[in-house]
Amino acid sequence: MINKYYFDTCIWIDYFEGRKDNIRPLGDWAFDLIKKIIREEAILVYSDLVEEELSEKYTREQIKEIFSIIPTQILLKLSTSKAQLLEAIKTARALNIPVKDALHAIIARDNASLLVTRDKHFQELSKLVEIKKPEELI
Repeated sequence: MINKYYFDTCIWIDYFEGRKDNIRPLGDWAFDLIKKIIREEAILVYSDLVEEELSEKYTREQIKEIFSIIPTQILLKLSTSKAQLLEAIKTARALNIPVKDALHAIIARDNASLLVTRDKHFQELSKLVEIKKPEELI
């Protein structure tokens, strides 16, 4: 059983906006996974990078609302280290992917967390960290 999950920013947005893509209920899948994590009392990890990316689209109050569904005892905020950032830059260059995507993967790996995303860039990072989509976990 998985006990730590790290959501990429797109999963938080799927949940908050109840997004769909054509016929797939992306928001529902994200919400169902959140409910499963709460039920199992697993840990949901997020980082300052997630907050930074969310702040490009939402107000501080909306960001609080996004995280408010998670009981505080299972929600863990992490700070990005300089070493992680430097590794992400190097990894992004080597794989020709965005630095922030590499940084999310490194943060998840360093915290023994399953990375939950649907972004195609992350497939390049599957050697660093285990990666799943929400619908694969519910």
